Amino acid sequence: MTEQQEYLVTVRFGAMGQTSRLPGPIPDLIRGEEVIARTERGVEFASVLTKPEPCEAAVDPAPDRCCVLRRATDSDRKKLRQIDEEKLPEEMTYCEQMIKQHDLPMRLVTAEHIFGGNRIIYYFLADGRVDFRNLVKDLARQYQTRIELRQIGVRDEARLMADYEHCGRELCCRTFLDNLDPVTMRMAKNQKATLDPSKISGRCGRLMCCLRYENEVYEELRRSLPQRGATVETPRGRGVVKDREILAQKVWVEVAGHGMMLLHVDELSAEPVKRPPPRRDQRREPEPRREREERRPRRAEPGDDLAEGPATGPAEAPEAGPAEAPAEVPGEEMPAAEDAPAPEAISPPDEAKQPPAPDGRPRDRRKRRRRKHKNRGPAPDNAARPEVP
Repeated sequence: MTEQQEYLVTVRFGAMGQTSRLPGPIPDLIRGEEVIARTERGVEFASVLTKPEPCEAAVDPAPDRCCVLRRATDSDRKKLRQIDEEKLPEEMTYCEQMIKQHDLPMRLVTAEHIFGGNRIIYYFLADGRVDFRNLVKDLARQYQTRIELRQIGVRDEARLMADYEHCGRELCCRTFLDNLDPVTMRMAKNQKATLDPSKISGRCGRLMCCLRYENEVYEELRRSLPQRGATVETPRGRGVVKDREILAQKVWVEVAGHGMMLLHVDELSAEPVKRPPPRRDQRREPEPRREREERRPRRAEPGDDLAEGPATGPAEAPEAGPAEAPAEVPGEEMPAAEDAPAPEAISPPDEAKQPPAPDGRPRDRRKRRRRKHKNRGPAPDNAARPEVP
């Protein structure tokens, strides 16, 4: 028995417009033709997007594999019309009644009845997570089939309910987009002179998906133009860039004595240009206070050793201490203690005798000591107090 030749074809199916590349035995399918295909969700009504191509790899011979089964017939189209006109409205009404009965914080958007009848999918919006387990049990008991509830966002809601965009074409998310990648405000700023929400927002209320298509081209063209505020050389002298036209590769330059001029980037000289000053968020942050204090030279205190660093105040001669008693020598008589000169009493250094500070003002150590004890705060009642002898 000879194996049947298989052909790969891309089809679109489901309410969300999913696409898949499936094998099939039909070699003469044309784009836009309706077929019956088996997908991971079951048997579905699909439309062909590409021409069939011979399948070179081995095909899975399993009977329940995903593939294109046959062309759609008039009875298939009649069944699909009956599902959309009769079954879906009744399923939506019953689900909304159950949502009110269970008092669930969710809003039902639409429902999808799989062509084969083995699954019903409900799409809803909600602010957070919703416990709908009891709701699923009631729906499964009513329709005796598999029930799925999927929480979606506003972009998916537009894909399900909307049709045309204000450009006149059908929504990109309904025609060819499989994944809704994020669109940032930076992409809109690169491509639009104004940020009018009515011009850059789509049917979903978010930034349009098409802003992402040409973003790489805009980024590349923008790098070849001087920045706003840069100083450039023009045929009529030096000027300052005021505005840029990215697609036209032109800049508006203000030249002294000539006003505003629209020049192509090739008309600007290749001399190095003066960049504008950095913005506030790009300036260098100040160093931490601790690093500044570590690099600042420390002031010399009165008790510091002179070998550690240069003194900041006038040097003071060391005071004479008590005379040491001479060592006893055998054979010699030592003078009596009363005959020895009495040592001079050493008085504590006066505050005025301390070396002055670098700024010339005398140091007030007592004031500093009082401030230090004041910052400590009152001692607790149960704290151990030193005994006074």
